Formats: sequence, C-alpha cells, structure tokens
Amino acid sequence: MTDSITVTGVVGSDPRLHVTTQGLAIASFRLASTRRYFDRAKGTWEDGETNWYTVSGFRQLASNAMASVHKGDRVVVQGRLRVRAWENGEKSGIAVEIEADSIGHDLAWGTTVLTKVRREGAGEGGQATATGGPGESGESNAWPGVEQQVAADVEDGSDPATDGLTEDFGDEDGDEVDGAREDRPRLEPVF
Repeated sequence: MTDSITVTGVVGSDPRLHVTTQGLAIASFRLASTRRYFDRAKGTWEDGETNWYTVSGFRQLASNAMASVHKGDRVVVQGRLRVRAWENGEKSGIAVEIEADSIGHDLAWGTTVLTKVRREGAGEGGQATATGGPGESGESNAWPGVEQQVAADVEDGSDPATDGLTEDFGDEDGDEVDGAREDRPRLEPVF
C-alpha cells in the first residue's frame, strides 16, 4: 500500500544533490510543517507542533528542485510517505520521509515564474524537442489550448505577463499595478 501525502511548509535546509553510481540524481531537503490553530480563549492564532520531513526528489524533479528551492522558501510537496526506524551505533530514531512526485512554491506567500526545461532525449538526433509539459509525453493535455496560446503569443512578440501595461508598469489608464517589477527578483519569505 502506498501512502500519499500533501504537505505545505518551510524549507529548512538547502537541497543537497546526490548521484548514485548508476547516474540517478536525487535531491533532498528538510521541510518543516507547523500546524496553526485558533485559540478561542485568547482570540488569536497559535502555532502548534512542528513536524519535520526529509523530502527526496528523483531525476528531473531533483534537477529542478536544485535550481528552484532554497532554505526559507514556502513550498507544497506531494508524494509518498515513508516512516522507517534507523540505528547508527548507540543512536536510533524514526525517519519520516516523503518521496516527492511534485514540489512547488506555495503561491499564498509569493509569486514564482516557471521556466520549462528541455530534456535530453534518447531518440534520434540526441535531444528531445519536448519540454516535458502536459501533452508532450503522450498524456492528455489538462489545459487544451494553453500551450498553443503561449506559443502564439511568443511568435507575435507579445508577452502575456505584461500585456496591457505601460513601460512604467502602470496599466493603460496610468494606474500603478501592485507588484509589477521588470527584474522579477527572487522573493524572500516574510515570517
């Protein structure tokens, strides 16, 4: 039986990359997830206990996590839960691990920009033209027309992220648009 779990939390360590002797890339990091609850007597939100997980991603997910996830980021992780006992000399304990299928930034806390990654292909020509998105690996596209619209926007030179904005990042009526930034810096979490 496989236990599926989805956890939101704060990345507690920068990801570490391990490569097996067979060439399998594995990225792992620590994730802290703290339950919040409303204390009616105090009338305030309080922090509960913090659960710590070791998150591991494999292959392309490992490469993407190394480039995208940093200590302090708020993320959402979905994968399989593994709980195992360990011993190391006189020390022993329980390890709670998540073998991740998906890792992403928690957009309730900030914004992010997705950059599709081209994969090396095993077919003729040496490099695949697919970027690994939905519909490109034989699976059905969950959002029909989205990729085609993005491709059309790129071909006509428009940018869907800035359409309707003037050079000073106000809208066409001259009103400033909150959060619009040309350089799109990496957001730091606010605690």
